[in-house]
Amino acid sequence: MQEGLSQSKRQIYIMIALLFLLLFLFVNSLVFGSVPLSFSDVIGLLLFQEPRNLEVSTIILQFRLPRSATAVLAGVALSLSGLLMQTFFKNPLAGPYVLGINSGASFGVALIIFCGSLFPLGFFFSGVTRIAAAFLGAVFVFVLVFMISERLKNKMTLLIVGIMIGYFTSGLVSLLIFFSRASEIQSFLFWTFGSFRGVGFNQLAYFLPSVIVGVLFALWAIKPMNSLLLGEDYAASMGVDIKATKKKIILSGSILTGTTTAFCGPIAFLGIAVPHLCRWFFHTSNHRVLFPAVILMGADIALLAEIIAQLPGSGLTLPLNAVTALLGAPVVIWVIFFKKNI
Repeated sequence: MQEGLSQSKRQIYIMIALLFLLLFLFVNSLVFGSVPLSFSDVIGLLLFQEPRNLEVSTIILQFRLPRSATAVLAGVALSLSGLLMQTFFKNPLAGPYVLGINSGASFGVALIIFCGSLFPLGFFFSGVTRIAAAFLGAVFVFVLVFMISERLKNKMTLLIVGIMIGYFTSGLVSLLIFFSRASEIQSFLFWTFGSFRGVGFNQLAYFLPSVIVGVLFALWAIKPMNSLLLGEDYAASMGVDIKATKKKIILSGSILTGTTTAFCGPIAFLGIAVPHLCRWFFHTSNHRVLFPAVILMGADIALLAEIIAQLPGSGLTLPLNAVTALLGAPVVIWVIFFKKNI
């Protein structure tokens, strides 16, 4: 009993530490960039004080604040989606993109960029159009996977089908790239690097509600997911509706993954690495603990990756996926070699 209380206290302390770290990283993400700002400028503006000049206000409010908010939302969405997929498929290396949702988004973006060579209008190259194309591509794959999941009882078969759909749409993307011009290929390549920078407050007005809906569906599945850890037969004996739970998990994971990919591009490794870090830090598989844990840690790591990618003071910006891969790959390797229950 005493050990259980001690474990609960430890988990609460870690949660509080992650929350303070989130606040610290959020402020630092507003401070650091190609144009260095002072902490007093940032804190003053966040507290609705008059900025020392208009340039500082513009940099923070129009560029860095939406970028940091996007990083938080993307970190939350991908980490939570990764946890859902790992639990549902009982696969420690499953991630948000295991159902091929990101490949559908990539196909939508590749298609709209390729259409730009047939209809040379600036409309086809606008950020809003790419977001819409990526979202529609993700929705198409989600509907396809959802329809297939209705006919399949075996989760592993669904996993294989999701991977195959991903390969198929990736093949279509490769064909589009083959027939595209060098400038269009470069444009698509930059999109695949992933970025939190292309989302303004207008786009956040759509991104935020989508993430909230996905999180609510995930919260709805906490209790049955804990039962699923002991197997579907046990969960069914405890009164869990397996079919309804599967729908909630697929719907939530698809919403979180699809919208994030649409607004930010395909962000690597966050969804795979963060759930494992949380299990290790909190020493638990209880989703009542892991859900808030992955939300906080996912936001922390996404902000950290964004700060590193900015190369503060240099005027350069690293590809975000390069940074997340360098942060996330060691975690996946650690899981493979050192986890006893893999």
